[in-house]
Amino acid sequence: MRLLFVCTGNICRSPTAEAVARSRLSALGLDWRVDSAGTGGWHAGEAPDPRAAAAGVARGHDFAGLSAREVEPDDFDRFDHIIAMDASHLRALNAMPGSGRGGRLSLMMDWTGEPGIDVPDPYYGGEDGFDRVLDMIERAVDGLIGRLQADQVSG
Repeated sequence: MRLLFVCTGNICRSPTAEAVARSRLSALGLDWRVDSAGTGGWHAGEAPDPRAAAAGVARGHDFAGLSAREVEPDDFDRFDHIIAMDASHLRALNAMPGSGRGGRLSLMMDWTGEPGIDVPDPYYGGEDGFDRVLDMIERAVDGLIGRLQADQVSG
């Protein structure tokens, strides 16, 4: 299974989802490919926001080696699921060249059974926003892994 998490600049929400997914998958002994990217390249090459990393590390998630990149057209072929953090990211992904190929597009919170809910951008808020976002992402990643595992068993 190959998963790509997407937010705006790939420094807060999507690298948090990548780190959480890696932690959860490792704990389950699953060898799935996980990555993250942004709809824009403003922060390409940068490490995740220190506030996002601090919130995640405090809960045992590893952010080492993560760096921002922009979504590429080939990502639609390389990934089975491309998961957007909010509706604006989903619209941007649907408008990109290659979006009709390969990877299934969805919203992050759809995997919790709460369809249509955005994971809010914590960038301009306080540190508590990063904890709230992490709560949402952990719930969504758990739902995502559970549903995809069930699909693999039944499919």
